[in-house]
Amino acid sequence: MNETAPSKGHPKGLAVLFTTEMWERFNFYGMRALLTLFLVNALQFSDKDAALIYGGFLGLSYLTPMLGGFISDRYLGNRNCIILGGSVMAIGQLLLFASGSLYASNLETATFTMWAALGVIIIGNGFFKPNISSMVGQLYPKGDTRLDSAFTIFYMGINVGAFLGMSICPILGDVKTEAGVRVVEAFKWGFLAAGAAMALGTLVFFFLKNKYVVKPDGTPVGGKPNFAAQQQVSDSDEAEKAHFSQKAIIGVVILMVALFFGIHYLSLDPNPIKSWVYPFIYAAGISLAVLILTDKSITKIERDRILVIYTVAFFVIFFWSAFEQAGSSLTFIADKQTDLNLLGWTMPPSFVQNANSIFVIAFALPFSALWLNLQKKNREPGSTTKQAIGLLLLAVGYVIIAFQVKSLGTSGKLGVIWLIVMYLFHTLGELCLSPIGLSLVAKLAPKRFSSLLMGVWFIGNAAGYALAGTLGAIIPPTGDKFETAAKSGIDLQAILDGKVTATAEQLAVLAKEKIATTYPTFAGFTIHNLYEFFMVFVILAGVASLLLFIISGRLSKMMHGVK
Repeated sequence: MNETAPSKGHPKGLAVLFTTEMWERFNFYGMRALLTLFLVNALQFSDKDAALIYGGFLGLSYLTPMLGGFISDRYLGNRNCIILGGSVMAIGQLLLFASGSLYASNLETATFTMWAALGVIIIGNGFFKPNISSMVGQLYPKGDTRLDSAFTIFYMGINVGAFLGMSICPILGDVKTEAGVRVVEAFKWGFLAAGAAMALGTLVFFFLKNKYVVKPDGTPVGGKPNFAAQQQVSDSDEAEKAHFSQKAIIGVVILMVALFFGIHYLSLDPNPIKSWVYPFIYAAGISLAVLILTDKSITKIERDRILVIYTVAFFVIFFWSAFEQAGSSLTFIADKQTDLNLLGWTMPPSFVQNANSIFVIAFALPFSALWLNLQKKNREPGSTTKQAIGLLLLAVGYVIIAFQVKSLGTSGKLGVIWLIVMYLFHTLGELCLSPIGLSLVAKLAPKRFSSLLMGVWFIGNAAGYALAGTLGAIIPPTGDKFETAAKSGIDLQAILDGKVTATAEQLAVLAKEKIATTYPTFAGFTIHNLYEFFMVFVILAGVASLLLFIISGRLSKMMHGVK
């Protein structure tokens, strides 16, 4: 039988991995929906600092999969890493629950507990994330044409979980009284729900893995690596184990240190997250990617395919930097600058981003069917072309919202329907880019690097999230800031425009309310309003899309027959 000939339907193991990932994403996205609001309202961080913490947290969460992938490929195996990662993340959510319980009585302890919780979740995600994605690819033989479809179905599981998490956690944790006053002590219940979901997902995988997560011949998928029992070269002439020289490892460590301090000193920013955490994300990501290329057993074809993964991961940075404004700047806009009434229901601000999950659930299967149908007609676009389309759709979403806010001024409120329309285009772009990227890694990665290169893919996510934090921090003052200043008799617009100089008393009032007295800047340009803020993402995503379209042909050749 031809190894690449697809069987009917999908393996039952896909349903187990679908369910496990669904509960993990409930945990992650449910917490994510509340995090920045919790930081601002309970722990008294500014919007800017909350955005930077959010970006740093997400960036590190998607950098540690490199370490988790390495440990899995060399020592523990996918299965053990998933159970370990899920258990650790559940503990992290319990720590956030503790932080949400302590903030009123001991703010300092609550803040410390929050930092500990985020650190624990980052480590747990590093073990979990690359391994469950890698196992999806291992359910199918090399070259199986069902893989794009499988990852799109798997991606629907991600977003079913995200939908549940961003519905239930905000309902429990993002609570306001009839007078519109936020019930800050409610945040902890949202974090507790997230932790319970993660524990459930881990138990589902633990009890079902041996029966269903297996290859057609019954061989377990994702067990511990056993190099002693493997030949050094497989029947397909692919090496089973990487060979890194001591010289290469030392060189990569030196490169990482040099990049870290170089980026740190170039950042010229007093904020410790932006000047220390972000440089670490960028330096570690680049250095670990270089390490893989030093493997002495890599063939010319493997090197080309790995370079395709790296190239696409670079463009993915610009997608996620814009897409992940959902949890920071777009949540702040939903909270303070948006009329949240939709068909008579005033939704919680953190719920609005759930439109993304709803649209993924609605469109994931149609997209899966679309790729299969185009494949039958020999008209399916290549993986890199699909991702360029994804970037373009993201830019279109921001064009729509940019022109909608242009006429609002500083005090007008955005209709929530426009945020929902924007999320529709973002979702269509995501379905063209993210599951296709996961599938691309599974198809291109040499077996010995399957989990590690899935971690490399997430480096693009990590760098994108770090950039998302930087970009989220350049959001200009919105209507609520002007209203707050006006109540104190301060003309914030005149101060921002340099028409008047704020007095010491006015500066004290604005500092207390965490209102900046200057417009933010990015790449030498001043961001005066939300229109200019949104246009930053239009330009970044649009230019990235165009460049990826241009080089897609070359990348296709470097894939050596992989579609």
